[in-house]
Amino acid sequence: MSHTILVTGATGTVGTEVVLDLVNRGATVRAGVHSIIKGDRLRHIYPDIQLVEIDYNRPDTLHVALTGVNRVFMITPATENQVAIGKQLIEAAKQAGVQQLVKLSVAEADAQPSIQLGRWHQAVEEHLVHSGLNYVLLRPCNFMQNFANRNVDSICHENQIKLPLGEGRVSYIDVRDIAAVAATILTSDLGQHQGKTYTLTGPAALTVQQVADAIGQAVGRPIMYADISEAEARQALSQAPPVMAEVMLELYRADKDNRAAAITNTVEQLTGRPPHTIAQFAHDYRQHFQPAS
Repeated sequence: MSHTILVTGATGTVGTEVVLDLVNRGATVRAGVHSIIKGDRLRHIYPDIQLVEIDYNRPDTLHVALTGVNRVFMITPATENQVAIGKQLIEAAKQAGVQQLVKLSVAEADAQPSIQLGRWHQAVEEHLVHSGLNYVLLRPCNFMQNFANRNVDSICHENQIKLPLGEGRVSYIDVRDIAAVAATILTSDLGQHQGKTYTLTGPAALTVQQVADAIGQAVGRPIMYADISEAEARQALSQAPPVMAEVMLELYRADKDNRAAAITNTVEQLTGRPPHTIAQFAHDYRQHFQPAS
């Protein structure tokens, strides 16, 4: 494959999977990382990937990262200045002559009324749409992998998932499916997906108890859902920056109100295979949910 693909946020939950999927397809991948040392684990798995530092406070690093790049998979940090960062990256890509930019957004980014997270992503989407770049927007629902990251301590040590979602249903998606869609687009003909917006979901809208049941089945012990109050959720987020804590609480409210329950078949349409089920995810990640011995 002759073109070089830059993946920003390459050591994150989605970025890592996109890098691995692209490499497995034979693509030339440049992994944009905040820390070269942190990115070394990717190079240990795939020695041929290019590691490049990206520091949004140092525009020269963006110029270096984008030099010789044909396509970009754009993941921006989950911070309150992500709109400015997103616009900065788009303008740098435009100056560098990038042929295609695929942006990781969020489901319902254009919904009305929208939540803050959606408004941030929509602002960047609009900037990209009007940039003149060949673009594709990916709008995934909540990640299954969040249960193996944010919720893993209470699962391992208390056999509980603690969230304030009530009976709300969410069409959780496995990030490996997001990566498969992204890699498919980034290795397809340029015009095939130009200007498209894809909403990505898992195959079913699930309550948290259904997620807990799947994890319990995979690990061989009962896992229960503890429907905590918003006050308890706020306390659990006390170490996060205040703005980001409010963003998460607003997202929880939307999930509780079933605003993330819609299902699409886009993953299967674009990849030719169905998305991972929650049972498949729980089985594949079961070691994450086992207490340390």
